[in-house]
Amino acid sequence: MRARGRRRRLSRRLIVSTVLVTAFSLSIVALVLAMRPPAVSGPKPDIDLPQAAGESASTGSINLGAPSTMIPRIPRLSSTIPGGIINLTNWKLTLPRSDDGEPAEITQPKLTSFRDPRYFHVDTLGDGVVFRAPVSGATTANSDYPRSELREMTAGGKKQASWSGESGTHIMTINQAITAVPTGKPEVVAGQIHDDEDDVVMVRLHGNKLFVEGDGKQIGVLDPAYRLGTRFTVQIVATPGQIRVTYNGIKTVSLEQDGSDYYFKAGCYTQANEDNGGDDSYGEVVIHSLTVQHS
Repeated sequence: MRARGRRRRLSRRLIVSTVLVTAFSLSIVALVLAMRPPAVSGPKPDIDLPQAAGESASTGSINLGAPSTMIPRIPRLSSTIPGGIINLTNWKLTLPRSDDGEPAEITQPKLTSFRDPRYFHVDTLGDGVVFRAPVSGATTANSDYPRSELREMTAGGKKQASWSGESGTHIMTINQAITAVPTGKPEVVAGQIHDDEDDVVMVRLHGNKLFVEGDGKQIGVLDPAYRLGTRFTVQIVATPGQIRVTYNGIKTVSLEQDGSDYYFKAGCYTQANEDNGGDDSYGEVVIHSLTVQHS
């Protein structure tokens, strides 16, 4: 009898334990379900994400075998002055604004931190220097045309550069874009070698023809269908007996030339004025990099 009573008590305890465990488990399940966010009925919201090459527009799946063609975001440069974009140490600047009837000249050390919101400033992307010369601008004594242009100097900008094309190697490399030409006479010079009297060789745009001019003549065409705003690299190399102009590392125009008292110029030399350029029009060049080497 005692053994039978013990079995009954054990059986009741087992039933009670089972009931308690089941109740506890059910309470945990209920708590988890209560913490889940409510289901949203209707279609899933669209998310506007950039689509790489190989991505399906309908499913959003990505083919991992296809390379991405997304253009990386290029950060802006922090400088807001032209001297923070290109090295202006050995240059001086001529502007088409009038100072007592003459074009303004900005020299070192002022040029290092100088900017002009009309004619010489950093572009909106923060990676180029804008040179603008309106047809109504002031002109230098020996020219009928306005310019916003750099002139090569030496000794930290204290002396005017003057070197001989009869010895050594002299190189100017410009990465730039011509962004505007006058309406009446659509011509701009974007880089040149000059001597103590006149231009020696020029990179010149007339309409949509970008070409090299020397001694007042067209020497060779660099781009017969140039589009305004197209960025390009031009390199002018002077060695004994020859000047070479190379466009984007591919097209080269050569000129047999010897001389002395040479110096480089870069910027915007507008080849029009109020008589033929059109009202309120201008020439404009944006320089992204500029280097000069002599050896």
